[in-house]
Amino acid sequence: MAIGLWHVLGIGITLALIIGIGIYSGSKVKNAADFATGGGKAGMWLVGGAIMGSLVSGQATVGTAQLAFTYGLSAWWFTLGSGIGCLLLAIAYVIPLRHSGNMTLLQIIGAEYGPKAEYLGSVLCSIGIFISVTAQILAASALLTTIFAIPVWMAAGISVMLMACYVMFGGAWGAGLGGVAKLVLLYLSCIFGCILVLVATGGWSSFMDFLQQTLIGTSLGNSLGIATVSDFHGRYFHLLARGASKDIGSGLSLILGILATQTYAQAIWSGKSDSAARKGSLLSAFLIPPIGIACIFIGLFMRGHYITSAEIAMLNQAGQMVPAGMMEIASTAQVFPMFIVQYMPKLLGGMVLGTLLITIVGGGAGLSLGVATILVNDILQKVFVQFQEAKANLHATRMAILWVLAAGALLASFVPGAIINDFGFLSMGLRAAVVFIPLNCALFLSDKIDSKWILLAILSGPIAVLCGELLKLPFDSLFLGMLAALLCALCGYFSLREGQKGVDKG
Repeated sequence: MAIGLWHVLGIGITLALIIGIGIYSGSKVKNAADFATGGGKAGMWLVGGAIMGSLVSGQATVGTAQLAFTYGLSAWWFTLGSGIGCLLLAIAYVIPLRHSGNMTLLQIIGAEYGPKAEYLGSVLCSIGIFISVTAQILAASALLTTIFAIPVWMAAGISVMLMACYVMFGGAWGAGLGGVAKLVLLYLSCIFGCILVLVATGGWSSFMDFLQQTLIGTSLGNSLGIATVSDFHGRYFHLLARGASKDIGSGLSLILGILATQTYAQAIWSGKSDSAARKGSLLSAFLIPPIGIACIFIGLFMRGHYITSAEIAMLNQAGQMVPAGMMEIASTAQVFPMFIVQYMPKLLGGMVLGTLLITIVGGGAGLSLGVATILVNDILQKVFVQFQEAKANLHATRMAILWVLAAGALLASFVPGAIINDFGFLSMGLRAAVVFIPLNCALFLSDKIDSKWILLAILSGPIAVLCGELLKLPFDSLFLGMLAALLCALCGYFSLREGQKGVDKG
């Protein structure tokens, strides 16, 4: 796929806009508190921008279009789960988080259950968020290799440099202001993309007829198990196309993962008031799901026009012909960028590519800020006293961002063909298994659970998730992880209760 001068100009315009925002946001940073939480001065739009700047990322755009290419409507779970998670964050968690007097979720847990719980949770939670950072680098690499035909390792390196520039100088201010700007650009891009799809196919009815003619009873459709209209609807227009446990588990991973992720809690702490924080979270809940629908439309449109190299090889091996008129695409990760280049006006397409790149970059940047904040405030600051000083803390956080991004680039270079949203769902599931139960116990059941059992819950939850993934269980491994953590918390509750009864009797 080749891009022209107008594409490059459009990309340049978008990048210049975001760089300008980054420079402006850098002028707002005076100390570590400004960098981590914006100094608690953000209004509704900046809070929402910080949340959506990380959530509406490569997984919500490139990843959703990629999954929709294969499974249609069930790709909505990432953005649908994100919206529900933001809604619950606004309703139940804004006030307890802001009134906790802490800067990280693990500090809340540590204040209730001791430093061991905080240290262990910090390490495990950082691993979970790091996996999501890697997913953003994979998405950015897919975009860059599609546009410029460069090696994966080079694309990964460019991706992390952009992510570092995005957040290194502005921190929470850069994530918030950049999030607002890219959200506006992304909404305009997705709306225009949907219009193009409907115009190109002649409306919804013609769009459906076109897809059915392409897939039902054709060599490609037969290879995908689509022989009837019922098969077609079951695969592409069913919210549970991958199976109820798989898709519902994916949605639950997003919901619980948002409530257990440092990045989104930082956005809540950045609000200038409880009302601004709540409204920012509600704004995110309302605006995120429609973006997923737009990306699904694009993924389905591309399914009707493109066939992957792997599918061509499969048909050739079976002695079957590739459907007439279908064009080849190297991998499903290239669905969204290929649509932009092939079907959008060149200057606008370039601006959309720039928006998409910044969307992915902003997501990775915001998540890397969350990991760095946890590592510095929950681990380094407790071990080395010098990091409690403001300037040292700020410097350490920025350096931690660089190390996190560099490690993510290395991992992304070794797994270039991975399904982006699979990384996203695993990341959210691990975070939820580590933090969700202990955090809720600390916020809503203070002094009611034995800390030893919470320590076990923090450890057993993610281990159960990983075991479930390795064993390829018929249900989402998050259920196993949450069950393990919940059982530990219940044991801790009854253990402490029995101990108190014994003291009372004595």
